[in-house]
Amino acid sequence: MQEVPFSAVPMPFLQHPLGSVDAYVAHFSAQGLPVLKQTARALDTLREEGERINAKRLAGVVLGDPLMTLKLLTYLETHRRRSQNHDITTIDRAIMMMGVEPFFKAFGCPGTVEEMLAPFPKALLGVLQVIGRARRAAHIARDWAILRHDLDVEEITVAALLREAVDVICWIYAPHLTAEVYARQREDRTLRSTAAQAAVFGCDAHQIQLGLIHAWRLPKLLIDLLDDRETTNPRVRNVVIAANLARHSGRSWNNPALTDDFLQAAALLHTSPTLLIHRIGMPVEDEQVLLAQVADQPRPQPS
Repeated sequence: MQEVPFSAVPMPFLQHPLGSVDAYVAHFSAQGLPVLKQTARALDTLREEGERINAKRLAGVVLGDPLMTLKLLTYLETHRRRSQNHDITTIDRAIMMMGVEPFFKAFGCPGTVEEMLAPFPKALLGVLQVIGRARRAAHIARDWAILRHDLDVEEITVAALLREAVDVICWIYAPHLTAEVYARQREDRTLRSTAAQAAVFGCDAHQIQLGLIHAWRLPKLLIDLLDDRETTNPRVRNVVIAANLARHSGRSWNNPALTDDFLQAAALLHTSPTLLIHRIGMPVEDEQVLLAQVADQPRPQPS
């Protein structure tokens, strides 16, 4: 498909940087969230099954899509009952709180990412890559939370899935600007994402994310789990290190940053990096290289 010239596409796509973090938060908050086409199809299929559907099966579909996960959590907060005196922080509880039939009424015919980004095939590819990374981060974070005997593994899973949600949203609503961020990093392999984002957007994605999660009134626990400043919180570190590992391994297992990721994870989980490397699943030749690199490094102190 021929990519449409950006100047020919109307709002809500941003054509130029905005003046502040608050301006980005206001703009993105005003847009509806689409979902992946496969999510819309899966929901249609489940809807047709009627009363045979349970919250667990629906939750499995929702957790496959960080955008659908955000839609559900933000919907619950904006439709919060006066009698609800606690936050809902996991997807299965959210669906049980709503009920299956009200869920389908609330999310009947969602627009899809593929429809929105039809003029921008490169942006669509970017979205799918980031969502794939988010799914991988959620899977890794969940596995580590189980090893840590975390009190609520599902909360860790949701937080890891949502950690890069703003990157997805930027690809959807600011495809031109986001493509420029990635282009600068390709040109300069030493350029960190925060620096590239600041150069193009005027602020980094994490600043926008913190603003959005407050604007969307996400549960406080999830806000805390997504806050990098909580460096002494082992649950936050679980999410952060898993997200880093998913990002660093996105294209290959040869990224030198992976050694530090596995060492940090081993310190957090009070286990050996060798065990974690074996658990992650990678080609044998890459595994052997990483094991050798880890063996040569001093071990971080346990968190």
